[in-house]
Amino acid sequence: MTALQFTNFPPSSASLSASPSSFPLFLAPNLRLPTKFRASFALTTLHNNRKIQSLRNPRLFRISCSAEVSDTPVVVEENSVSVILLAGGKGKRMGASMPKQYLPLLGQPIALYSFYTFSKMPEVKEIVVVCDPSYRDIFEDSKDDIPVDLKFALPGKERQDSVYSGLEAIDLNSKLVCIHDSARPLVLTSDVEKVMKDGKRIGAAVLGVPAKATIKEANSESFVVKTLDRKTLWEMQTPQVIKPDLLKKGFELVNREGLEVTDDVSIVEHLKHPVYITEGSYTNIKVTTPDDLLLAERILNPAD
Repeated sequence: MTALQFTNFPPSSASLSASPSSFPLFLAPNLRLPTKFRASFALTTLHNNRKIQSLRNPRLFRISCSAEVSDTPVVVEENSVSVILLAGGKGKRMGASMPKQYLPLLGQPIALYSFYTFSKMPEVKEIVVVCDPSYRDIFEDSKDDIPVDLKFALPGKERQDSVYSGLEAIDLNSKLVCIHDSARPLVLTSDVEKVMKDGKRIGAAVLGVPAKATIKEANSESFVVKTLDRKTLWEMQTPQVIKPDLLKKGFELVNREGLEVTDDVSIVEHLKHPVYITEGSYTNIKVTTPDDLLLAERILNPAD
């Protein structure tokens, strides 16, 4: 996996203009962003150049599978992936009048950023949007501009219910299911390609980044029990890519035993099937608060 380093960029660092599928991966040095965000997004020039090239022409950029268990190259066939785009959340922490995924980000609803990213990938056959019917028009208005099939499914009470609803709507011939939170608008095409390949190789894979903060385990009275080894901790992201049959078997077990899970690969974990963590990017943030929205704007448009 790519090793991440942290450094300061010179004033001459290149930038890209904002668009649904391309954005710079670093913040301009003259931006006055809150201190807690600065180190997280100062990536090395080499790392940025690789990411930027993938954004400029995602169809020509291919990365070998990051699951180093075989030298055999993994190819995800065209039109073989069903994307389940989860867009049914309420987003109460944002404190807005509408769900967070529909708030404008530089003039475009947040949910449409990843929607367009997936729609431009040749591996993707269809996008199943799980959302309240009152918001379907946001996606339907873009139907003529995307080369993939568009479907809809109703959200459930919990996340796992929404995923299951989307799973029931996918094409029966799909080889992979790619589940993504629409509140993560900045996911990179190159990272999606990597996790798709790992999902095909292993059966289940999830984007993640190494934990940077110190994590402590506490008891019910808020006293520290122990400090966890940060080298073994990863922060999970989306998309999470799973083979359809494996996901269906996982749901059968979860539903039969009445289990609750917080993410999609946890369903597979209950089957004791291995789940691979594909290293992603720290810029793949989830927009849940006003501060997150401000940060996403700065990532997309560092020149302001």
